[in-house]
Amino acid sequence: MADGPVAEVLLRRLEAADGGLDSAELAAELGVEHQAVVGAVKSLQALGEIIEAELRSTKRWELTVEGQEIAQEGSHEARVFRSVPSEGLAQNALMQLPSGKVGFSKAMSNKWIRVDKSTPDGPRVFRVVDSVEDEVQRRLQLVQGGQAEKLGEKEKSELRKRKLLTEVTLKTYWVSKGSAFSTTISKQETELSPEMISSGSWRDRPFKPYNFLAHGVLPDSGHLHPLLKVRTQFRQIFLEMGFTEMPTDNFIESSFWNFDALFQPQQHPARDQHDTFFLRDPAEAPQLPMDYVSRVKRTHSQGGYGSQGYKYNWKLDEARKNLLRTHTTSASARALYRLAQKKPFTPVKYFSIDRVFRNETLDSTHLAEFHQIEGVVADHGLTLGHLMGVLREFFTKLGITQLRFKPAYNPYTEPSMEVFSYHQAYTLPSELTARPNVTHTSYSIFHATGLKKWVEVGNSGLFRPEMLLPMGLPENVSVIAWGLSLERPTMIKYGINNIRELVGHKVNLQMVYDSPLCRLDAGSGPPRTQEAA
Repeated sequence: MADGPVAEVLLRRLEAADGGLDSAELAAELGVEHQAVVGAVKSLQALGEIIEAELRSTKRWELTVEGQEIAQEGSHEARVFRSVPSEGLAQNALMQLPSGKVGFSKAMSNKWIRVDKSTPDGPRVFRVVDSVEDEVQRRLQLVQGGQAEKLGEKEKSELRKRKLLTEVTLKTYWVSKGSAFSTTISKQETELSPEMISSGSWRDRPFKPYNFLAHGVLPDSGHLHPLLKVRTQFRQIFLEMGFTEMPTDNFIESSFWNFDALFQPQQHPARDQHDTFFLRDPAEAPQLPMDYVSRVKRTHSQGGYGSQGYKYNWKLDEARKNLLRTHTTSASARALYRLAQKKPFTPVKYFSIDRVFRNETLDSTHLAEFHQIEGVVADHGLTLGHLMGVLREFFTKLGITQLRFKPAYNPYTEPSMEVFSYHQAYTLPSELTARPNVTHTSYSIFHATGLKKWVEVGNSGLFRPEMLLPMGLPENVSVIAWGLSLERPTMIKYGINNIRELVGHKVNLQMVYDSPLCRLDAGSGPPRTQEAA
């Protein structure tokens, strides 16, 4: 409280002081915690212009807990040296001492001791010198006595590497007299009561001024993770384009739907255990559409539908193996198979956003579990030109207008393309910035992070006839598809460099709380040109 003893002493000392007082020095003189003086300073500041306080930051060296022990008892190597008698000491006995393991290596490197391995009872440690100077203890005592400036940077660095010394930042206040300085503290009223009005006493009482710039207390509410926000934006874009969401509730999938139905051979490297999580229980899928399975088997092993196949012995046991799905294309295969059973054929547009699992090496951009976004369009006579047109429309709604397409290979699409975008900073159009209540989907995903380079934003292609025709789809029906991850655009949008800071046990929940419910991104507008390489 401002009328507490610390505040009163502070005002009296300040009255007698020439210029001002340092809060840390005052705390040391009074024998109180520095935080008590800081509290008194803030309380006095709240009363008006009684005092002025300037926040200052200073760095100083302090001993760690281990450093304080060594300053008192001596370094580990010195204690090891003192533990070795003139007749020597067995090495195994020395290593059992509290400072044995650390002190032994340091004492050996200082050439204070030596090891004789030829003794009958095993290696024995002997002194090499008669006495030693414990420089580590001496240096730590200098720091403890406030004379850290006498140490060189190399000496400080060595002590810090041994975790005996640490550099701390001390924040203090320089307190001086304010324009309304007084040693008498009068409590300011915060409320105007009916009694004050009826008696008229309010005229003679000081009132605390209103702070109209103070922030109100935030109401308790739920918070959306950034990944969920970006997912919602992607989903809205698909819905605006007339797509229907596919069911994606099969986290556990059979190898048949995950690989075989996509015309991916059973000896493909992606089906190895180092790339895929296979299940032990249940190890196999109990049911598969056997008529469809037989057509897939024939296409793989013998060919058909204009293809010579892979010419190998296709095995049903391999197709039944259960796994954690490696892509949501397995859900697309199921949806297209269901579509093929409906007669007559009806053009469709599907999308999905859900989790997939791969046995990846964990690093700043890869996790074993992540999200995949996939779009699929099935219609008569679709071509590569249709695919590029849909991709332009889709990525334009994401705020990506500069596109390049690069030929690629996928087992189940032909032709296949990787999609690249030139990422640079941009701003919202003036007609949007002038209307703060208007949101615009096209500018909601990628914002002004300024990567200024071509980055891969997706993969695409036309599903192969060897995948579609065994399902029962008409021969003149083509299916175009594309996919991308959910995590990468989210990381770009929120400026996150490590995916483990976005997903997983290392996520900072404060990042979720501080994430705004609605945001308008700013930068400089990208050129609205589209290119095909």
